[in-house]
Amino acid sequence: MSEIPCKEIAQKIIDGLKLKPAPKKILAAVLVGENSASVSFLRQKEKAAKELGIDFRVYEFPENILQDELIQKTEALAEQESVGGLIVQLPLNERIDNREILNAIPPKKDVDVLGERALGAFYAGRSKVLPPAVGVVEEIITNYKPARPAGGPARPAGGLQIANLRIVVIGSGSLIGKPISIWLERKTAELIILNSKTKNIKEKLKDADVIISGAGKPNLFSAEDVKENAIIIDFGYSFIDGKISGDFNASSIENCKPARPAGGPARPAGGLKIENLRYTPTPGGTGPILVAKIMENFYKLTEINR
Repeated sequence: MSEIPCKEIAQKIIDGLKLKPAPKKILAAVLVGENSASVSFLRQKEKAAKELGIDFRVYEFPENILQDELIQKTEALAEQESVGGLIVQLPLNERIDNREILNAIPPKKDVDVLGERALGAFYAGRSKVLPPAVGVVEEIITNYKPARPAGGPARPAGGLQIANLRIVVIGSGSLIGKPISIWLERKTAELIILNSKTKNIKEKLKDADVIISGAGKPNLFSAEDVKENAIIIDFGYSFIDGKISGDFNASSIENCKPARPAGGPARPAGGLKIENLRYTPTPGGTGPILVAKIMENFYKLTEINR
């Protein structure tokens, strides 16, 4: 099997949180408009919160709300003693500066670590919680278990050592690429940062042990562009003909010839052995773990600020 069991990883986090007392505070979410993707993401968070016994409340505002009013509403929510964590569901409408709204969340209630004060603490190494996307990468790498070959012995338990990995990050946005890259800079042996406009991007993927992509460009690369035992962590989320697609073209796994490493021997002809390459599916991949890490951050922040 080539898919990383993301739902299992997410459930393991949730099950661990169940062993702790549920926070008495409210986890509040701000929703502007009726964007279907935003509503879907919030439902996933609401479902996880309900499983944990968390009081999750969505505060809905019209699409035409003015920026100053939304700032005031967000600040008012954040100031409530009963609110222990606050989510602003992105994207907001184009007339609103996301940063201004996110900065209305105090770090002690910023479960997404998106406000400038919370991000600043993270970049300085002083944050008590990780941005959820960073948490996803940490969970997948440190809990990674290679696939068991058909009829072969079980692989040894234990995750990979980040310090020994050659990692490529595609994208430098504030939600995914930038925080992940900054976190990895202090941990990995070799880090290469690309974006969707990088020339010959596929050539730069051939030697990567881990590829983390958050470019939001559907089918940006495929199995034949990476080495046969690569790990692909795909945060990309796009719609093509009404279907959700990631940056990685997962359908390319079958009947492809893996990339030849720089200076290395030619690969044998034939399809890529599906058990060698591991990837997060889209949908149902990084998303569930992301939600679980948000819940974990809520637990941590409410405990710290008790």
